[in-house]
Amino acid sequence: MGRHYPKATDLRNRELALIHLAKRDLCLSDDEYRALLWSVARVNSSADLDWRGRKLVLDHFLSCGFKVQRAQQPGQTHKSLAADKAAIERKIGAQLKALDAGWPYAYAVSKRQFPDVARFEFLTAEQLGKVASALERTIKSRQTKAAQ
Repeated sequence: MGRHYPKATDLRNRELALIHLAKRDLCLSDDEYRALLWSVARVNSSADLDWRGRKLVLDHFLSCGFKVQRAQQPGQTHKSLAADKAAIERKIGAQLKALDAGWPYAYAVSKRQFPDVARFEFLTAEQLGKVASALERTIKSRQTKAAQ
């Protein structure tokens, strides 16, 4: 089997997506973004960029501090997972305060959603996110009942 090379349209679409991610990550307004496109590649829209223009714009964004993050592969660990888990746990703590409940409530929710996970500490960031979502739905439900 030969090596698979992406189609030109796939590559173009990925590069345009990266350009738009960079625009968002660098907090550029539409006017600033269009001015940048004009000054770097002499176009008014990213749709008008050729391969050289896309490279110039991406290189400019990289020099401005944009960092390309690879998609995480299945089974691959990522350094920020611990930070993500800690952030989600802080969110869950705030939700528990809003519910006037303690951590045992969150443990019960997680056990109900993920009966195969032995301890709350063993939940993945994705699973913790689902627990946080369940708690958010409970908060909204209680707020709706209180408003009636």
